[in-house]
Amino acid sequence: MRRIPKASGSVYITRTKFASPIYMTHSEKNNEKTDDYDGFSEPRAKILDEMLKKAVFDGWSRRALNDAARDVGVDSATLKAAFPKGVSDVLRYWSSETDAVVLAAMNDEEFDALKIREKVAFGVQTRLYKLRPHKEAVRRAAAFLALPLNGKLAAEFTWNIADTIWRGLGDKSTDFNYYSKRTILSGVWTSTFARWLADDSEDQAATKAFLDARIENVMQIEKVKSRAKKLGIDPTAPIGFFAKLRYGAR
Repeated sequence: MRRIPKASGSVYITRTKFASPIYMTHSEKNNEKTDDYDGFSEPRAKILDEMLKKAVFDGWSRRALNDAARDVGVDSATLKAAFPKGVSDVLRYWSSETDAVVLAAMNDEEFDALKIREKVAFGVQTRLYKLRPHKEAVRRAAAFLALPLNGKLAAEFTWNIADTIWRGLGDKSTDFNYYSKRTILSGVWTSTFARWLADDSEDQAATKAFLDARIENVMQIEKVKSRAKKLGIDPTAPIGFFAKLRYGAR
């Protein structure tokens, strides 16, 4: 695997309706390049590092978060300002930082030479590679996100992961394809992630084989869609039809 760059000082988040203004890129927030736009980058990083250790034993709880902040010398007021929504914001920050690493890794000349399926696989594998040192904390995070109360947060992360990889591929679609690509890749990510959680082998061969199979499934779908278009069949037509039923013809 190619070398994975470290996360930059800035915090990245995709442009979705789920985005929290705390974690917008600095250029989006201030149109300036600064590594600490609100003054809380350092405490956030310190708290996350400590939380990754505590979560292994204590899970992603408010108590663990308070203990983590205390142990790294962050007072309660600063903790509240850095992560207003508590554990959810810590996980959001961690996910955003990991997305930033993936996007940076996909932004070089070596990556451009890969085939589309190789690019998608690289994006998914890079994220898993970054998470691997904290696999037990990831398991506890997955359990936290599996709670019904956190369903929206889990959906946010999944969509942002898929969007990050597609933007890393240079995707600029704005029509139906924008949503279909990310929806399909979300399925690839969630199924591969679940396989990865159960794969404790050193080389993660089972996960890689599973990912390759899922990507092959997607490529077959794309081939069918391409053939349909050549025959004059629009795969998205049913959506337009039902939209007219719902909103009326324009």
